[in-house]
Amino acid sequence: MRLRGRKGIRENLEEQKGFVILDPRSYKGKWHTLFGNDHPIHVELGMGKGQFISRMSFRNPDINFIGIDMYDELIRRASEKARLAWSERNVEVPPNLRLALANVEYLEEVFDEGELERIFLNFSDPWPKARHARRRLTHPRFLDKYRRLLNSNGEIHLKTDSQTLFEFSLNAFADFGLQMKNISLNLHREGPNEQHVMTEYETKFHGQGVHIHRCEAIVGIDALKRYQEHRLDNYRMEDNPRGKDSEQQ
Repeated sequence: MRLRGRKGIRENLEEQKGFVILDPRSYKGKWHTLFGNDHPIHVELGMGKGQFISRMSFRNPDINFIGIDMYDELIRRASEKARLAWSERNVEVPPNLRLALANVEYLEEVFDEGELERIFLNFSDPWPKARHARRRLTHPRFLDKYRRLLNSNGEIHLKTDSQTLFEFSLNAFADFGLQMKNISLNLHREGPNEQHVMTEYETKFHGQGVHIHRCEAIVGIDALKRYQEHRLDNYRMEDNPRGKDSEQQ
């Protein structure tokens, strides 16, 4: 991937110290200290231009968000979108969002075990050729990293337009022994789903009529326990599904 960025990008990022993190390894195990609170930490791996992570942080002030990408220019663009999103509240620097320059391959060098609560994988590179399967961010070698970094409430949320990647991911989650929920083959079937913040790619693909696939994989013990306690709620019916009218017949 080649990006044409403005001159002085690195200087621009260095000027945003505290918001843009260029040395994320130095915060391993200390991210809560950086945020100044003990709120849950949600991370987007490969945030692109930052629309998703910016809006998520704006919608959820009681959650700490970290957007990760390996390209300086995308970090810069994301910083602009984040500041713009929060300007609606007259806030210059989002208090619950940090943008980190990092390679997902070395995620365990950036976060400590159990430091994260949620990982978002939005429109990751599908690496469609079979020989490149190990590069897919839902390959078991990555799932093993995620499982160690996520806490007892940990979950992985996946969105993609790639049917190949989605099928691969469902099988990988199952093979890894992860419970899945909220599986959708067409997330915006009835129009944009307002419950979900859309990424730039998602907005584009939806406009083209492309189906968006989504699912959530439960990793943490407590998260799994809650799911098992309530998993049938959506299927429960009244004792007499025909209602009172049937009783009068």
